[in-house]
Amino acid sequence: MKSDKLLSFKLVPSSVVSTALSVAVSVAISATLLAPEGAFAASQNTAAAKTAKAKKATKKVVKADAAPAKVAKKAGATRTVAAKDDDARPVAKKRRVSYTMNGRHHTAVRRVAFEPRQPTVGQAFGLHETPDSLMLRSGVAYVVDQNSLEPLFDKNSHAVVPIASISKLMTAMVVLDSKAPLTEQIEVTDEDRDYEKNTGSRLSVGSVLSREDMLHIALMASENRAAAALSRYYPGGRPAFIAAMNAKAKQLGMTDTHFENSTGLTSHNVSTARDLVKMVNAAYQYPMIRQFSTDHSYDVYTGKRTLAYNSTNALVRNSSWDIGLQKTGFINEAGECLVMQSTIHGRPVIMVLLDSSGKYSRFADATRVRTWLDNGGADQQPRITSADAGGPGT
Repeated sequence: MKSDKLLSFKLVPSSVVSTALSVAVSVAISATLLAPEGAFAASQNTAAAKTAKAKKATKKVVKADAAPAKVAKKAGATRTVAAKDDDARPVAKKRRVSYTMNGRHHTAVRRVAFEPRQPTVGQAFGLHETPDSLMLRSGVAYVVDQNSLEPLFDKNSHAVVPIASISKLMTAMVVLDSKAPLTEQIEVTDEDRDYEKNTGSRLSVGSVLSREDMLHIALMASENRAAAALSRYYPGGRPAFIAAMNAKAKQLGMTDTHFENSTGLTSHNVSTARDLVKMVNAAYQYPMIRQFSTDHSYDVYTGKRTLAYNSTNALVRNSSWDIGLQKTGFINEAGECLVMQSTIHGRPVIMVLLDSSGKYSRFADATRVRTWLDNGGADQQPRITSADAGGPGT
């Protein structure tokens, strides 16, 4: 019963407690004035006891009221420290995100970590500083007449740079040279994952396709796990496949070219624009490479589901272009790359564009070159060669 009273007392506001104390003191004084001396002593003791009890309860109430204040003070201190930590952190860039829900368009802004892209090899060595009359965004450009192999346009064609997935043209030639059955079923395993760049793939581990389908999507859609699986199923395994790639390059006279994998997902797959003209010209002799590389789209069944692939080169869907072979490529070190065989103004040409800056700039550069050729630029001023003008080239 006593504890119940004390508990209820704790819940009384401090103002009420003060009032109660004042009333108690007044009553004690009145009793002192009216009571006899013995009664005064007794009432004094009683009043003192009541006052002590009230003070004790008041302390508990004050202590209970102080607890939230301490918590608030501590929380404030925590917020101050957190604010200091936030001030010390670099400010993240804001990215605007748009999405649609229930037919309505919404826009939101969220913070994302931003890290500037490292310069490409070409940028690091100043290839983009080389002037050219077409003002190309590519650090390396080389265009030749396919029939005579006469250079029509040259910008840093001697530069040895990473070539990314342009490597898959050599992969395709080695696969077809092996004469392995195109109907043989090939399974994607954990060994085909990209552990260097950590890129993803739509071909999950366990997917099974024919060698022909693997080759098709490797050329058309630059499917990396398909190219990796093709090299693993080569007689002698992946080391023998890489050796065959380098042997083929040597056979074609590609003296400044080296391969270390079948996908191009390494900066150690390097070449020059002049060497790549030789590779494109050799790959053009394979009808299957011409067909697969210029297809717009292709569906494959993996044993689990059907995947629809599209070409990585938007120009093959442009009816104004006559493209006989193409391959795109990209890794950070190589920039945006493109090689093509195309007939322009009635002339078959091979075009190599490497280390272009900007996602669509390689296609825009190809259009600039075509417009220049259409207007007779190569006939009026043939061999615009930055390499020839400066000597041996970059």
